[in-house]
Amino acid sequence: MDLLSLTIKEVTEKLKNKSFSCKELITECFTTIKKNDKKINAFLTRNEELALKTADKYDALIKNNKEIFSEKPLLGIPVAVKDLFTTKGIRTTAGSKIIGDYYPPFNATAIKKLIDAGVIIIGKTNEDAWGHGSSGENTDYEPTRNPYDLSRVPGGSSSGSGAAVAYGAALVGTGTDTGSSVRLPAGFCNLVGLKPTYGRVSRYGIIAMASSFDTIGHMTKTVYDNAKVLEVTAGLDPYDSTTVPVKVGQYTKVLGQNIKELKIGLPKEYFIKGLDNKVNSSIKNSLKILEKLGATIKEVTLPYTDYAMAAYYILVPSEVSSNLSRYDGVRYGGTREVFGAEAKRRIMLGSYALSSGYYDAYYLKAAKVRTLIKQDFENAFKKVDIIITPTSPTLPFKINEKTDDPLQMYLSDIFLCPVNLAGIPGLNVPSGFVDGLPVGMQIIGPQFSEELLYKVAYLFERETQYYKIHPQFKNG
Repeated sequence: MDLLSLTIKEVTEKLKNKSFSCKELITECFTTIKKNDKKINAFLTRNEELALKTADKYDALIKNNKEIFSEKPLLGIPVAVKDLFTTKGIRTTAGSKIIGDYYPPFNATAIKKLIDAGVIIIGKTNEDAWGHGSSGENTDYEPTRNPYDLSRVPGGSSSGSGAAVAYGAALVGTGTDTGSSVRLPAGFCNLVGLKPTYGRVSRYGIIAMASSFDTIGHMTKTVYDNAKVLEVTAGLDPYDSTTVPVKVGQYTKVLGQNIKELKIGLPKEYFIKGLDNKVNSSIKNSLKILEKLGATIKEVTLPYTDYAMAAYYILVPSEVSSNLSRYDGVRYGGTREVFGAEAKRRIMLGSYALSSGYYDAYYLKAAKVRTLIKQDFENAFKKVDIIITPTSPTLPFKINEKTDDPLQMYLSDIFLCPVNLAGIPGLNVPSGFVDGLPVGMQIIGPQFSEELLYKVAYLFERETQYYKIHPQFKNG
C-alpha cells in the first residue's frame, strides 16, 4: 500500500470495494510513522491502540451495512490532529510543557463532527507552542522538519499536521489559522490548506490563541479531499456564538465547473521588492494557467497593506496575553516560568498594549486599522471575484535561520495575516517547485466564498497535478 499516493477519494473507493481494510490502512499509517517520524518529529502523541480498535469496529460496519459510507462520509480516513484541539482521553499539550499531561474530558466540536463522520485519529501533532509561530521551532518539544528537505522548516504553527500529511502518515491534518498557521505549512509542504471564513467552523474546544482571529482549518493532498472535510466540519454550533447560520455548501459538487469570465485581482502591494524572484515567477506561471482556463487578470490595490503586520502584532499579542493569563500554575498547568520565549514575548507585548495610558495609542489605533484593511478587501471584491497572492515571500527557510530575529520570522506571514484581520477565507494550493522546494499560491475570496475558492483551485490542480510530487527526505 502506497500511502503517499492515496487520497481520501481513492481510499473511500478502495474500502468500499474491499481492496484493503480499515485495519490494514491504519496499520500502514503507524508503520510509516515508526519508520519516518524520528527524522521529522510530526507527532507528540500517538493513538495507536485506540485507532486500531476503531479500525476493527469500522471493518465490521462496512461488512454489515452497505449504506455506511453515506452515513459516515469519512469512514476509516486517518487524521492527524493539531495539539490545540481538545480530544477526549487523548493527551493535549498545545505544544507546551505547561499542560504536558492534560487529558481532556471532551472533544472539540470539529473533532466530534469528524469522529461522527468516521475518521480515525492516529495522533496529536507538533506545533509552535500555543500556536505562536510560523515555523514550528517555537514548540517546547523537538521542532518538526520539512519532509521535502529535512534541514528546513515545514511552516507553522500547524507544522506537525502539515508534515504528517506530506510524508504519508495521514490523509488529513487539522490545523488552526490565526495569521498563517494552516496556509503557510500547506504552502511549504505542497498541500491544499484552507483558512475558512471566521465563524464558518466552530472554535469550541480549541485552546485559544487570539479569539477574534482564530479559524479552524485543515490540510489535505487534493482540493476534493479538502472540500470533503469542510462539508463535515463547517456549520453553526450552539457552543460557539461566533459561528453563523449560513448554509454549508456541498463543496465537492461544484468541482469541475468552468471559471470563464472569472476576474482575478493581483494586489500591487504584494508583488514588490522582497518577494523572492523564483517565487514570483512560479506564481506568474500559475496565473497563465488560470488565464488559459478562461479567467482574466486585473491589478487591484489594498492600500492599507503596509500597516497590516503592525496592527496584527498589537492586536494578537493583546488577545494572547488575556488568553494565557489562565495558565497561572494555581488552577491548572505548570508555573508561568515554563512558558517559552515566544509566549513570554507575546504576553509582554500584549500586556503593554493594553495597559493604562497605552491602550488608545496602540490597541485602539490598531483596531481601527483592522477595519480599514477589511474595507480594502471589500472594495477590491467590488472589482474582482477573487484575489491571488504568493503564500510566502520566500521558499521554506532553514531551521534556526530566523530564530534570533523575531521580526524576520513575523514577516513570513506578511501575505497571510491581512486575511485574518479581514475575517475572510484563504486557500493555499500548490503552485509548483523551485530548487526542489514547494511554492504555495494563496486564493482569497469574500466572506463565505469557500465554494468559489475550491472551484478555482480544483481546475488549477487538475491542470498541474503538483500533489503527485512526493518528498524524498532530502538531506536526511
